[in-house]
Amino acid sequence: MLKWLIRRQLAAFEKQYDYDAGYVRELLDTDFKAFRMFMTAAKLGYYKRDVPEAVHFCVGIVVTASEDCGPCTQLGVSMALERGVPADVLQAVLSNDLARMPEDVRLGVRYARAVLAHAPEADGLREEIVGRWGPRALIALAFAINAGRLYPTLKYAMGHGKACQRVHVGDLPVAVVRGAAA
Repeated sequence: MLKWLIRRQLAAFEKQYDYDAGYVRELLDTDFKAFRMFMTAAKLGYYKRDVPEAVHFCVGIVVTASEDCGPCTQLGVSMALERGVPADVLQAVLSNDLARMPEDVRLGVRYARAVLAHAPEADGLREEIVGRWGPRALIALAFAINAGRLYPTLKYAMGHGKACQRVHVGDLPVAVVRGAAA
């Protein structure tokens, strides 16, 4: 009964976001305990203490884009738009146009890219984040970085990462800058 309900929720999610969650369904059908563990780990991404929501979303999108060929990134963009993150900010983040990003978002994006690259600049950016928003914000962004990798990494590891797609912000296609360096 519980699996049936979860399958219905997944189907509604897929329809709402035009997203193929086949890898999550496979996880559910193969091993319910593994599915529950994955969903528990995914909750890391919901911790948003003391950090602006736009920054949190944008950090997650940068990280997801570094691991993804489009569908998971598109999902993050759609959810960010739904929560009120401005389209022009998302376009700037996806194309890594630092000059077009608000200062707070720019800080988060620079931090995420530095963390992905294991770059020494992460230390100074980390201090700036703590100074601006506090230590819980740093934890929130660290969790967003981990959560941003979780879905696309599992998807590819399970053999479901074969469909690439162009990312759109609203109706506008955006050339995505992937990886740690711009």
